[in-house]
Amino acid sequence: MHFFSDNVTPICPDVMAAIAAADHADHGYDGDAWSARLDGAFSDLFETPVRALWVSTGTAANCIALATLCPPYGGILCHEEAHIIADECGAPGFFTHGATLMPLPGEGAKLTPEIVTERLKIIRPDVHQAPARAISITNATEYGLVYAPAEVAALGEVAKAHGLGFHMDGARFANAVAHLGCAPADVTWRAGVDALSFGCVKNGGMVGEALLFFGEAADARAAEAQRWRKRSGHLFSKGRYLAAQILAMIEGDLWLRNARAANGAAQALADGAAGRLMHPVQANELFVRLSAEEAAALRAQGFDFYDWGEGAARLVTNWAQDAASVAPLAQALKALTGG
Repeated sequence: MHFFSDNVTPICPDVMAAIAAADHADHGYDGDAWSARLDGAFSDLFETPVRALWVSTGTAANCIALATLCPPYGGILCHEEAHIIADECGAPGFFTHGATLMPLPGEGAKLTPEIVTERLKIIRPDVHQAPARAISITNATEYGLVYAPAEVAALGEVAKAHGLGFHMDGARFANAVAHLGCAPADVTWRAGVDALSFGCVKNGGMVGEALLFFGEAADARAAEAQRWRKRSGHLFSKGRYLAAQILAMIEGDLWLRNARAANGAAQALADGAAGRLMHPVQANELFVRLSAEEAAALRAQGFDFYDWGEGAARLVTNWAQDAASVAPLAQALKALTGG
C-alpha cells in the first residue's frame, strides 16, 4: 500500500471521463469552450468575480502568481519550510527574475502576524535592502496543518497595512476546506488573499492546476500571468484538456468529496498512530515517530512511505482511500506499541 504522496494516485474516473468528453476539435490554447467557462465556474464557487487560468504544474501556478505580486528587487515572506523555498529548485527566483525569498519560522510550517511583523520591522527603507512585496502561505501547510479563516485574515491585515500582495499555495486547498467546513471565500479573498494556486492533481487530476486572482487588480494580474505562462513554456496548445479536468472537479463538488475521503483516511491512520503524531492531523498528511526498526517492519508488511528525518516518517492519504482501505496500516501502527 502506497503512502508516499497523493501525487502517485490514479486519475479519478470523473476526471478521466471529462478528458474523454473534451476529446474533439475546438480552438487551441485557451480559446476553447472549456477554458472560457473557468472564470464563471470559479466565480460561482468563490462568490465573487474571479479570473482563472489553467497552468501545467503547481510550481508554475505558485511562481507565476508571485511574479505578478513581486518585482525582481522585492522580497517574498514565507515559511522556512514552504514548498516555494524547499522544493521548487529556485523557480520563484527564476520566474520573478530575482526576487528574494525571506524565510520565517513558525510551528507546523505556519506563519503568524507577529512573526511577519517582526521581520518587516528590520527591513530598512533604503535602496540597500530588498523591500518586502508579498506574503506567501500554504494551506494546508507542508506539515498538514490548516489555516482557519481568522488566521488568514490576520495575515491579510498585515499584508494590507504594508501594501503587500498575498498569495496562497493551495496544492491541498481542497483538504483544508474539507477540514474547515467553511466557504472557500472565507479562507481566501474575504481574508485578503490576492492570488490562489488551486490544486487539482493531488486531488485526483491527471495534469494541470488552476491559478486564481481576486479583487480589483485581478484583471491586470491575470493579463500579466498569461504572458508569464506563455513566456515560461506553460501554455498548452490543447488547453481544453486541462480546463475540462478542473471543471469536472469544481462544478459538481468532486473536489470536496475527494478531499473528504483523503482526510477521513488520514484520521483513521491517526487513530492507529496515537502517541506517535508529531503534528495534529487536519488534512491528509501524517508525520509520525518511527524508529528505523519500526519503519522496516512496516515496509516488510508492504506499506510504502517516506522517511522524514531521523526517527520520523510521512504518510499521505489520497482521494481513492477511506477508513476501511487504510485499516491494515492503522492496525499495523497500533500493533507496534502493543495497542
